[in-house]
Amino acid sequence: MAKTATIDIDGQKYEFPLLTGTENEVAIDIKSLRGVTNGVITLDSGYKNTGSCTSSITFLDGEKGILRYRGYSIEELAEKASFLEVAYLLIFGELPTQEQSVKFHNDIKAQSVVDDDVRKIVDAFPKSAHPMGIISSLTSALTAFNPSSVNVKSEEDMYKAIVKILGKFPVLVAWTLRKKQGLPLDYGDKNLGYVENVLKMMFKQPNEDYVQNQVVVDALDKLLILHADHEQNCSTSTVRITGSSHAGLFASLSAGISALWGPLHGGANQAVLEMLEAIKADGGDTKKYMAKAKDKEDPFRLMGFGHRVYKNFDPRARIIKKAADEVLGDLGIDDPILDIAKGLEKEALEDSYFVDRKLYPNVDFYSGIIYRAMGIPTDMFTVMFALGRLPGWIAQWREMRLNVEPIGRPRQLYIGETERAFVPVDQR
Repeated sequence: MAKTATIDIDGQKYEFPLLTGTENEVAIDIKSLRGVTNGVITLDSGYKNTGSCTSSITFLDGEKGILRYRGYSIEELAEKASFLEVAYLLIFGELPTQEQSVKFHNDIKAQSVVDDDVRKIVDAFPKSAHPMGIISSLTSALTAFNPSSVNVKSEEDMYKAIVKILGKFPVLVAWTLRKKQGLPLDYGDKNLGYVENVLKMMFKQPNEDYVQNQVVVDALDKLLILHADHEQNCSTSTVRITGSSHAGLFASLSAGISALWGPLHGGANQAVLEMLEAIKADGGDTKKYMAKAKDKEDPFRLMGFGHRVYKNFDPRARIIKKAADEVLGDLGIDDPILDIAKGLEKEALEDSYFVDRKLYPNVDFYSGIIYRAMGIPTDMFTVMFALGRLPGWIAQWREMRLNVEPIGRPRQLYIGETERAFVPVDQR
């Protein structure tokens, strides 16, 4: 017998189906609520308790600190897979065979040239423009150079659109950085791997050869994997709801990038470094700032600790902490900001106030440290986050379109004025 949930409204009982996911999560299916109750809705500000869709892409259990892509643990993927393998897994549902992997990479490389008129758009931005504003605009502009809409019923058309954006987006990321630094807008090397090519396009100087550092390559590969998807977060939900209007892939991705820009979402790793800079400017006393963080009367917030979803140690943070130690050790960087970060981390992991509240360093804390060590400017951190999240957004958009989900249209509880008569201006 199917399980149901009963809601009692003014003595009238209504039954709604209970749905159970493959990981035993339970949801009340209330899609008929408004119809059967003559207008009653649920109110859930921020959608913290509302499922907007069913999905087979990512499973997240914040209480237990579990993150899986298509059933594979994030720990195993970060250790054994490459970013492109994870991208393929997220988008198409299975890890690629050797043949599929080679074809996928070759098809992406074949699409890694951007229409030269895009350079003119890049040149039009002032150097003061925030990189996230640039990358969002450039992603949206790709629609102008690829005006035909994707036929979602054609796997071939869908695949072409996917490899196209995966090929062109790293170029836009690199050009955004190089524009800020006054460097020539250049292309990569088809002989390199995906992540190696990203690094070369970003950092190659015009008067010298670029030498790859394998420790840095491996760390960036892991970072991109860790950021590749994270269930129905703000930017992913934005991509899905934008795409639900049948907006194209590039336009939907641009909307997601704009959502990611916010300091409460993708901008968190930038906020971490800005906090560390402020602590340095005030003398670098980490004990003072840990005390401020514990003082409820103090407005100071310790950025990069705790997580809105994870009520345990962020599983991604465990992985990236090791990568951060390796990068800092290999590069031998002497940076007071990084010393402050390590001091905060050590004290938080040993302080019962933070341990008892499970306020552990999260992935934003460590990713900012790695990006800084790599020489990536602070205002580019969120752009790097977008590069990692790209396959997740694509997978979510593709799933939403293939599932033929209805256009997103939340309800509201109106609390404004009731009906009133218009008053002419001379009588107000």
